[in-house]
Amino acid sequence: MTACIVGWAHSRFGKLEGETLENLIVKVATDALDHAGIGPDEVDEIVLGHFNAGFSAQDFTASLVLQADDRLRFKPATRVENACATGSAAVRQGIRAIDANAARIVLVVGAEQMTTTPGPEIGKNLLKASYLPEDGDTPAGFAGVFGKIAQAYFQRYGDQSDALAMIAAKNHKNGVDNPYAQMRKDFGYEFCRQESEKNPFVAGPLKRTDCSLVSDGAAALILADTATALRMRRAVAFRANEHVQDFLPMSKRDILTFEGCEQAWTRALKSAGVTLDDLSFVETHDCFTIAELIEYEAMGLAKPGEGARLALDGTTAKDGRLPVNPSGGLKAKGHPIGATGVSMHVLTAMQLVGEAGGIQVPGAKLGGIFNMGGAAVANYVSILDRIR
Repeated sequence: MTACIVGWAHSRFGKLEGETLENLIVKVATDALDHAGIGPDEVDEIVLGHFNAGFSAQDFTASLVLQADDRLRFKPATRVENACATGSAAVRQGIRAIDANAARIVLVVGAEQMTTTPGPEIGKNLLKASYLPEDGDTPAGFAGVFGKIAQAYFQRYGDQSDALAMIAAKNHKNGVDNPYAQMRKDFGYEFCRQESEKNPFVAGPLKRTDCSLVSDGAAALILADTATALRMRRAVAFRANEHVQDFLPMSKRDILTFEGCEQAWTRALKSAGVTLDDLSFVETHDCFTIAELIEYEAMGLAKPGEGARLALDGTTAKDGRLPVNPSGGLKAKGHPIGATGVSMHVLTAMQLVGEAGGIQVPGAKLGGIFNMGGAAVANYVSILDRIR
């Protein structure tokens, strides 16, 4: 890999009153350039991650990034989309431009505004990330899809409610110290474990605390080739960046194994020349707690059906052997679709340069990221390492 992250910016996630999609994009683009210490005229290419799927009436959004500065006019700008992995798709496109020597510096932005959409429409929009001929009528929308996955997992391996509650409680506890997080509240294990008026079942065995949040937000990063990066203020290199796409219909695969996730991790670790034991922490895609549980197994931390142990024995806690989602994950931080993958890369870079504040993992040297679109359909893994 020749690309490095040399600057970044991150908005708060949540229901951002008075903001527009354009404002969110412009603010993080401007701040990321400032953080990298470069001017707009030094940017060779722009990539915007924006899922949309009906959330914004403005569907042609690539050029909104140019609103950040007139000097960005006439730069190549492209919008990319790959469901919930849209942000990581944007990052990968930027990396590939640098690898191909087509760009020296790339501005990558991820953004979404979801909360201005009426509730029923939110569910309809999110369900577009599933295979509509099979799942288009699923009750509870995309949560219903993962509710079916959770139910099938329980049927195969037994009731995992304790582990799901522990994952939710862990991520909410971690999110308390993340200034960008939408929900900064430590609910505790008991609240997450018990059904209640404030924590009802949403789909199958999944309760409200098992589901990520509907959010507005944006994040941006500046990519540079290694030679350029080493002359800049900071440089966080990609030891690996892999993308694996799987079948869209769940009926064509064993949905309980997340095979695309497994393949992406296997390729990334091999490419980076490291093992899971070398990682300091992982930011993984916990759109629902059952997803994080299955991802433990897919990435190789546990055998199939044994992921619960890692949540229950503290292995993945912030002070555990391999902290998972020290940021609070999608569960606490929020999940503005197009921004999520970029956010994961920004927060991982912050960890590696020791600027993560209250969510800092002490002595972090190597960070892993897994971002997925749909039910393990679009699978992206990055491994980041600070070189300056």
